[in-house]
Parts: sequence; C-alpha cells; structure tokens
Amino acid sequence: MDENMIWWLFKSLLYLSLMWFCMYMGMKVLDILWFRPKRLEEHFTKQGIRGPPYRFFLGSVKEMVALMVEASSKPMVPQTSHNIFPRVLAFYHYWKKIYGSTVLIWFGPTPRLTVSDPEMIREIFLSRSEYFDRYESHPLVRQLEGDGLVSLHGEKWAHHRKVLNPAFYMDNLKLLVPFVGKTVADMADKWTAMSASAEAGQVEIDLAEWFQIVTEDAITRTVFGSSYEDGKAVFKLQTQLMSFASEAFRKVFIPGYRFIPTKRNRQSWILDREIRKGLQSLIARRQQEDTLDAKEPDQNGLRDLLGLMINSTMNYKGAPSAGDSPVITIDDMVEECKTFFFAGKQTTSNLLTWASVLLAMHPDWQERARQEVLEVCGSKDLPSKEHLPKLKMIGMILSETLRLYPPAVATIRRAKADVELGGYMVPQDTEILIPILAVHHDTHLWGPDASQFNPARFENGAARAARHPLAYIPFGLGARMCIGQNLAILEAKITLAILLQRFSFRTSPSYVHAPTVLMLLYPQYGAPVIFRPIEPSWPSNPVVQRRGHIC
Repeated sequence: MDENMIWWLFKSLLYLSLMWFCMYMGMKVLDILWFRPKRLEEHFTKQGIRGPPYRFFLGSVKEMVALMVEASSKPMVPQTSHNIFPRVLAFYHYWKKIYGSTVLIWFGPTPRLTVSDPEMIREIFLSRSEYFDRYESHPLVRQLEGDGLVSLHGEKWAHHRKVLNPAFYMDNLKLLVPFVGKTVADMADKWTAMSASAEAGQVEIDLAEWFQIVTEDAITRTVFGSSYEDGKAVFKLQTQLMSFASEAFRKVFIPGYRFIPTKRNRQSWILDREIRKGLQSLIARRQQEDTLDAKEPDQNGLRDLLGLMINSTMNYKGAPSAGDSPVITIDDMVEECKTFFFAGKQTTSNLLTWASVLLAMHPDWQERARQEVLEVCGSKDLPSKEHLPKLKMIGMILSETLRLYPPAVATIRRAKADVELGGYMVPQDTEILIPILAVHHDTHLWGPDASQFNPARFENGAARAARHPLAYIPFGLGARMCIGQNLAILEAKITLAILLQRFSFRTSPSYVHAPTVLMLLYPQYGAPVIFRPIEPSWPSNPVVQRRGHIC
C-alpha cells in the first residue's frame, strides 16, 4: 500500500470519526433540548399536570417575560390596592387560571413545577425535605450574597448553621436594642431638622435608602461586634459592589459577560479583592486577640458572628479544635460576612419600606399603632428590650406586611432524586417553584379579604391567621428557615416605634404604587412618604398621654 493510500485512509477515518462525534453530540444536545423535555411533558400530562407547551430551547421563558413586562408597565389601580399578585407574578396568575394551582412551566429545557398547595409545601420543607435541595442562584445574585449559609449544602451547611445560631438567639439580639434605637433616633433627628427648615413644616423622604442605613448598622454589629468600626469600613465597599451587581442584574444576562474586562467589571473585581483583603485582615487581628472564646462576648456582652466562627476552629490557646466537625476556613468566614451583610441589609430595609408605606396609606392603623407605642414606651423614651414584647400591634402590622409584601416573592427547590410529591411522581432534577406571594394572597386560605390590609388577622398568631397553618411562609420553613428573622423583626419594631413616636406620615402625591421584583419585592418608582413632626402636646387624648408618661 503506497503512502498516498495510507494518508487517504487516515483522513477518511478521521473524517468519519469527526462525523460520528458530531452526530453523537448533536443527538445528545437534541435530546436535552427537545426529546427529554417532550418526554417529561408527557410524563406530567398523564398525571393531570399541565402548563404552557414546551418550546425548543426557550421553554416558557418568552411568554413569562412578555406577561411580566406587560404587567409591570402599568401601576396599581387604584393606588391603594394591595392585590399585587397579578402584577408581581403575572405569569403564574395567568397560567393558574388556565391550568390550576399546580402548573408545569419551562425555564429553558428545565421543568419547573409550580406548587402552591400548603400540604405539598409541607412535604417539600418538612416531611420529605431530604429529597429537595436548594436551587443554585443566578451568578450575579451569588456575587452579591456570597457563598455563605444561604447557598451551602449538606454537612458544611449544618455545621455553619450550628456555629452561627447563638448570634441570633433573642437574649443576644436584645443587646443590640440601644444601638439600633440610637441609629433610628439620629435618623429621626435629621428628618425633624429637615422639616423645620421647610416652609410647610414637613419633609418628603424616599424611604429605601434611609432605612438601609439603619439595617446596615445593625447587621454590622451582629457580624463584627467589637470590631464594628473596622467592619463598617469593609461593608462600605460591599455596598458599592452591590450597586454594581444590581445594575448588571437589570440588564439582559449574557453567560460569561461578567468575566469580560469591561470598565464596570474591572471596578467590581477591584472592589471584591479589597473586600476580601479587608475581611481577611480583620479576621487575622481577631484571631490574635486574647479572648477568643465565644463564651466570653465583647465588651457589650454581644456574641458576634465573626467571633463565633473563629472560636469554632480555635481552642483557648489558638490551636485547631478537636472533633470531626468541618473547619470554618478564613475564606468561609469571608463569604459568611458577605452573605449576612447582603441578606440582613436588603430584606430588613425592604420590610421597613413596605411597612411604612402601608401605615402611610392606612392612617387608622397608624393611629392605633401610635397609641400602643405611647402606652408602652411613652412619648420621649427610646424603646427598650422590655418594651418589645409588649408592642403586639406593631408585631401584627409587620406580620401583615410580610404577608402582603414578602421580600422574597418565591423560592425554588430541586428534586435530588425521583420522588413522590402530593401523589405525583416528580423526576430527579425537576425544579419546584413555591410562589410565596400567591400563597399569601390566596382567598381559599385567607378569606375574601386576602388582598386587604388587616393586621387584626394575626391577633392570635401566624399559625391561626389563615385556614392552614402553613399558609404564611415569609421566612421559609423547616431547617433552612431564615436564621435572621428575629433580628429583622427586632429592627423593624424599634424603627417603627420611634417613627410613630415622633411623626405622623402619609404617602406623597408623587408616590406611584407599583410593586415589582428585582431579586426582592421593591417599589418600582421609589417610596416617597411625607413626614410631619408631632407637636409636644400631641396626642390630645389625655388617657393615652397619661399612660405614656407613666411608662
């Protein structure tokens, strides 16, 4: 056989191999993008679960986006309406009417089963939780929230949760009350000064940015404790990074774009390096301190997150601790600090914004809450830790706010294996979407006034507020329930109490009621509210005034 023939045979074999490989990969891709989704669609249809038909590659995304864009293009009518479900989760509201409460939608070629039945939610979070895992967040969300407790899994998550839990015990959080009170009082003093210099004696405040100052202070103290000032400097950089990531999140997501060295991306990378370097330096200084034991809190008595993490990996002499528990590394500590700053700041400021807007819209409830504050705390004293359990009406108002306007409008889980859920067979890797907002607004669970602001429904507690005890899930359920919920409620109670002591408030004429979602539920056009300082002689009701002075 001559050399030309050998070369021809080699090229032919290479060509055939490439053809076979391309055909194999093409069939594999075709199976992922078409045949498998169609098999799954048929699988769910046989069980009575339907939804919009799967479309090649895009799934239901095109229709979802169109429904959401159309809904968000118009503000709420009337402006005082709280029936926000059709606007905020427009795709589920529309498809639920056609296909029922359990709907199969497609996020690209991935099936996403939408479930709003409380009994199925119980299985996902409680009775069969071992079959469901947390969904991996959008890359830009991961950049913001860090690889901390929110995104961890398995043994590592369990160890981190156990180590960090003591920081969120109520006895520990109550030590923050004077600090949060002072931060809110300083903010209120600025508003009073601003209104005094205004001709009308009142001031218009766009709430979200101001409330982030309050929540940032509280979460910084919770994370860093005695290293508060150093932590504040680092978290200032984190705030800048969050603004960059939030801006990018508003744009169309292009896979890999965040790795391209654009000006914005380079600035984000520099900030991230500075944050990491600052946190690592702070952690190193804390590790060198003499009193590292979590049993010996800082000078204010506070057990902070950073101290607890350091102590979980060090004994009294600074050597690695004994036992089989996984060590929390310095990189882990950095990620946890980032996670708690993002989660603690954004969700609580969001809760405060909507609670204030609701009280501004409903002056009758505002007045009732004010009277409670004056009876419990008086007209001048800052709320103390002893006052907080007595502010029951404010607690009810916050619960109703979280029902109507939950910061996270939905959550997603993933089936780790083939599993039975509510009598249906759900294949492995199916995503389960729990539309929290839809559950909170369901008239079958909450009655015909489900879209009305009525804090009285929580008079006997959250478990009895609806027709099913699991109809209220703003902080999730089960083992992965939000670890910071006590801190969020504590901050919100103190802030509302001080504002009610000092101001009467109403929505500005420029306020446009248009709740929308960008990671969390927020007011699309801001939240301008007009605050007017209350005169020292207020209130005119002598009974309320007298009780306030006694307290």
